[in-house]
Amino acid sequence: MINIVAIDHLVLRTTHLDDMLTFYVNILGCSIERQTSEQTGLTQLRAGNALIDIVTVDSELGAMGGGAPKASGNNLDHFCLQIAPQSEGDILQHLNQHGVETPAFTKRYGAEGYGNSLYIKDPEGNTVELRCTLS
Repeated sequence: MINIVAIDHLVLRTTHLDDMLTFYVNILGCSIERQTSEQTGLTQLRAGNALIDIVTVDSELGAMGGGAPKASGNNLDHFCLQIAPQSEGDILQHLNQHGVETPAFTKRYGAEGYGNSLYIKDPEGNTVELRCTLS
């Protein structure tokens, strides 16, 4: 039997590396953990206990995945980042200060039970769910 315990990493392809790094590092607070050569095209970001890999479409790794992401052909439906408890107002204010459109928080069920979350878009149009577990 296989027992999944956490998400290890996910891989997003991009044509806008600088914008993606600004979004995930400066806005969402990830840190750059490792970068390979421009030819290979991989930047790995630390997101809690997991990694978000950003791969440039025109690199060796990126070319294996086909064309660039588009509004009608995103890399994935969405992924969810569990965030530490914080005021929803503070989260919304921070995102809005960086020009990120924010809908209202909604109660949803996830890996750790019910929590409030909202969906935002990264620079490639991928949907990112930010989620706080309810006590």
